[in-house]
Amino acid sequence: MTALLLGAALLAGCSSTEAGKPSREGAGSPESPSIAKFTAVPAVDAKDVPVNVPVNVTVSDGTIDEVAVSNPEGAPVAGKLADDKKSWATTEPLGYGKAYTYSGRATGTDGKKVELEGAFTTVAPAAQVRGTLFPVDDQQVGVAVPIMVKFDAPITDRAAVQKALTVTNDKGVKGAWAWLGDQEVHYRPEAYWPANTKVHVEAKLYGVAYGGGAYGAADVTSDFSIGRNQVVKIDTPTHQLVVQRDGQTVATYPASFGRDADPELTTPNGTFVVMQKDEQWSFDNPQYGYTNVLKKWAVRFSNHGEFIHENNDNAANIGSNNTSHGCANLLEADAKAYYDTAMIGDPVEVVGSITTLPAKYDWYDWQIPWAQWQTMSAI
Repeated sequence: MTALLLGAALLAGCSSTEAGKPSREGAGSPESPSIAKFTAVPAVDAKDVPVNVPVNVTVSDGTIDEVAVSNPEGAPVAGKLADDKKSWATTEPLGYGKAYTYSGRATGTDGKKVELEGAFTTVAPAAQVRGTLFPVDDQQVGVAVPIMVKFDAPITDRAAVQKALTVTNDKGVKGAWAWLGDQEVHYRPEAYWPANTKVHVEAKLYGVAYGGGAYGAADVTSDFSIGRNQVVKIDTPTHQLVVQRDGQTVATYPASFGRDADPELTTPNGTFVVMQKDEQWSFDNPQYGYTNVLKKWAVRFSNHGEFIHENNDNAANIGSNNTSHGCANLLEADAKAYYDTAMIGDPVEVVGSITTLPAKYDWYDWQIPWAQWQTMSAI
């Protein structure tokens, strides 16, 4: 075979190049080259090629007989030839920091053959950053749940991340992404999710340049569903915890909330989200003189420290006085009854307190007004 004929200049990155040489059968005088020409994207000899952009090979004035892109071990990358045999593209992503080789043959409209040869090298990240997604596959959650993508390192190019995120659902609900720090982006609608919504999330993060030489390590996806609409309503002066389902009150439990006159111990105002459920939880607050106090049927709704839980030791005040350190104390039977209905992602709405909690304690998504939430997007 003769040497590979390329254009006068080979472009780096994802630029294209015409690459081909005439195929000669046996000895004899050289034939004039085929009028067919291969064009490869990325170009032959390209460096730092993105791994999440398909490789494309096209031919002009002819049709492709065969084409392949092979990894350093010689295994072909999956690809698909177009029906008209004028183009071919990879159908799987490339690997980081690898050299790939082109090979192929086409037949020109003049009946002559042309070959494709060459190589290119993909980008080698300084760091690969992983992202995790919540809710996870097949999880059923409450109507206030935010979608969360968390990263194991800070993100410089937040806009690049957001462009890789897609949320769809079967109710046509619209929402928005907001950055709650340099390692975490959340998505929520303006109002609570409709009950029984099915949600699909795609985070196509593999190959995304995060800035500073860091790239996405892997794609993540999730298909989850929203359950029934259940909202806990707490009006602290009433000493009652009300559970509403689909807007109708289904249970009212006597309760003791945080101390009314103490801004450090009151149950604060705000719209919170059920984050966690435990049949038993150890409560510790050395500042106020207690550690390893075990209580049953604990439902956390803020990582500031607020729970709904059993506290029969406070039975004398439940339903009449607010004496807790911020939690909602219920009698054991009521706490168990509520616990059995609670779902991660349920909203807990608190009013009547002298204190409103700042929007900084997870999950504080609904503490942020919608207009402000929209300004927290990177795009």
